[in-house]
Amino acid sequence: MATENKNLSHYDKNTIPNTNGLRFGIVVSEWNENITGGLYKGAIEGLTDNGVAEANIVTWNVPGSFELIYGSKKMIQTQEVDAVIAIGSVIQGETKHFDFVCEAVAQGIKDLNVITDVPVVFCVLTDNNLQQAIDRSGGKHGNKGTEAAIVAIRMAALKNQF
Repeated sequence: MATENKNLSHYDKNTIPNTNGLRFGIVVSEWNENITGGLYKGAIEGLTDNGVAEANIVTWNVPGSFELIYGSKKMIQTQEVDAVIAIGSVIQGETKHFDFVCEAVAQGIKDLNVITDVPVVFCVLTDNNLQQAIDRSGGKHGNKGTEAAIVAIRMAALKNQF
């Protein structure tokens, strides 16, 4: 397992680019809110711990993970952000709905990265069960939201190099 014995929240602060003047968007799914709330907290902490002013963080909620694509697109079109973090949680159930949602969200976020000039970071947990989601949203494996914040900072800095 890729996250076994790994803390998703760990990073070397000395390697993080300067965040002065950068503006970030976060689009958060309300579905599995107990999980996405933890991811959101990790993302906010990761951004602010690295100098991003709270005034430079725009947050929007959407009903579910499928809606992250549209929410991220509209945020890019209207909010002048340097990067967007799309936060969601899809937990395996008894039907194929899990597969369809996960595939669509992954492809949709990939498409936004191809067709826009603003990086969209995939912070969508696709877990087999609730415990796996808990472990990755502030539990024993740390917080994928923190990891997404660091990725967003690095991608925003890369975007602004060119």
